Amino acid sequence: MLDVFPTPLGEMLSLSNERYLYLLEFTDKKGLDQEVKQVIQNHSAVITLRKTSVSVEAQNQLQEYFSKQRTSFSLPLFKDGTAFQKKAWNVLEMIPFGKTLSYQEEAAKLGNTKLVRAVGNANGANKLAIVIPCHRVIRSNGELGGYAGGIERKIALLQLEKQS
Repeated sequence: MLDVFPTPLGEMLSLSNERYLYLLEFTDKKGLDQEVKQVIQNHSAVITLRKTSVSVEAQNQLQEYFSKQRTSFSLPLFKDGTAFQKKAWNVLEMIPFGKTLSYQEEAAKLGNTKLVRAVGNANGANKLAIVIPCHRVIRSNGELGGYAGGIERKIALLQLEKQS
């Protein structure tokens, strides 16, 4: 089921059923239509505009996050990716709230510091914005690097977490 809801950083779209959250992205994300199509194909989903208990819980938890009442998420996530992507996303989930990690440090946690580019690509393939916190990954020189939701949102998310 497809649900769209407001956040302080713009509207977000979720795809979920009563068991899993498959996708959570800002509605203006470049390539979002392809991500939606991929979820539909991979899971033989029929998309209807409707809330599920999972989408309502995702919206509630995001609301708590933005109001500084939540520092981690407890949602039933369906991580749709390769084995390497899933490992990279697991590292992302271990980055503490308010902290950052460099792409090189993430690659090291995966066992090979030369995998920096692969780590960046895996992070970019993350379909669960904010909940799997790829916004917490920066360049080793301290620069922010990219963010699929836009660099302004990355800055806002990092600032929100540092102020909490």
